[in-house]
Amino acid sequence: MKVFIYPTNSFILADLVTRSGHEPLVVMNQVREKVTALSVDSPPLNITPEDPNIGLKYAAIEVPAGVRGRMSLIGPLAEEAEAGIIIEDTPADFGCSGCNRANELVKYLVRTKVDRSRILEIRYPSNEEQMHDFVYTVMDFLKTLPTGGKQSENKKKGGSKNE
Repeated sequence: MKVFIYPTNSFILADLVTRSGHEPLVVMNQVREKVTALSVDSPPLNITPEDPNIGLKYAAIEVPAGVRGRMSLIGPLAEEAEAGIIIEDTPADFGCSGCNRANELVKYLVRTKVDRSRILEIRYPSNEEQMHDFVYTVMDFLKTLPTGGKQSENKKKGGSKNE
């Protein structure tokens, strides 16, 4: 199952989702595609002519360019999501995307696109005991999600999940 992770660049959550047999939808994969794709002419722009239009699907022209830029990467991930994990009150070094407006828009989009029973919303832990509970809660949630779908079918056929 494709699990959207917020914050979208959390390696910790991506690892937990992968270990549970699901596909994490994270911004790192989107960025890798952008910087390795032949359609990107030259850094530091790292955008294609289509990227601004993708961002406009999620945010109006009057919205700051940074929000539209983030949404051009994160919006399609939210559209793909079959489940979601949203961590509230995270410190910046846990996986901040740098813009509160974009963050609120992303969370709203996930909450409207994904069945609420398949979304885990949990607070970031503030001590070691809460951290253990946090990991157990995330893993228990991931166990409730069905495995299978396109990712498992590709593995059975010998393909990778990146195909």
